[in-house]
Amino acid sequence: MARSYLKNDADAADAMQETVLKCFEKIHTLRHAKFFKTWMIRILINNCKDILRKGSNLSSFEENQGIELVAPAENLTEFLQLLESIDEKYRIVIILYYVEGYKIKEIADILEVSKNTVSSQLRRGRLKLKKELETERSGVWG
Repeated sequence: MARSYLKNDADAADAMQETVLKCFEKIHTLRHAKFFKTWMIRILINNCKDILRKGSNLSSFEENQGIELVAPAENLTEFLQLLESIDEKYRIVIILYYVEGYKIKEIADILEVSKNTVSSQLRRGRLKLKKELETERSGVWG
């Protein structure tokens, strides 16, 4: 999630480290343990936004090419590359839904938007991914 927001491994690591620290410090404010993951992702997203606001995201274009994975599956690599080609608002929702397995209501709560917004962003994101995939397979980059 942090990598999707920040596109820079160093900044993503900073955001994750800060998230772990904040979670540890604020764990007493969590009302129900079953919401821990949602709560933690919300903190991570806020930390990513803070880093972007502070302007510490100074990665070069070359650093932003592709996502490094340990022994990536071909389909996963293709999927992640396609994700990099779409707007952040669609990418985040798609990751939360398809990769993290959250339901639309949970994503709405995490992102503090309506369920209709999440549904629309999922639909538009899927259409953009489909268009990118068709463009890639036809060999035409626009």
